[in-house]
Amino acid sequence: MVFNTTAALLDGIVLAVVAKEEDGTYGYKITHEVKNIIDISESTLYPVLRRLQKDQYLSVYDMQCDGRNRRYYKITDDGHSLLDRTKSEWNDYSKKLDLIFNGEEER
Repeated sequence: MVFNTTAALLDGIVLAVVAKEEDGTYGYKITHEVKNIIDISESTLYPVLRRLQKDQYLSVYDMQCDGRNRRYYKITDDGHSLLDRTKSEWNDYSKKLDLIFNGEEER
């Protein structure tokens, strides 16, 4: 079964992938890592990267690689704050689902 990924969750996934690299990472690598986690197309991810940049959760810089410019994305302080909120909300949500699916009592 495939579960739908909301825009907020997708933002959190992308920010988590970018946050793993202190100096940022480039678009192709981000899309490759996200596609290993969820079934999504590149055409869906690049607009997410642009929106996160526009909303100042990611900063962007270009760097030469093999004679070509490669666009790098780096998480900002606001991006870290959003990622922290997303992680917290996900943890709360997943605990509630565990209660329903596994019948565990709330602690």
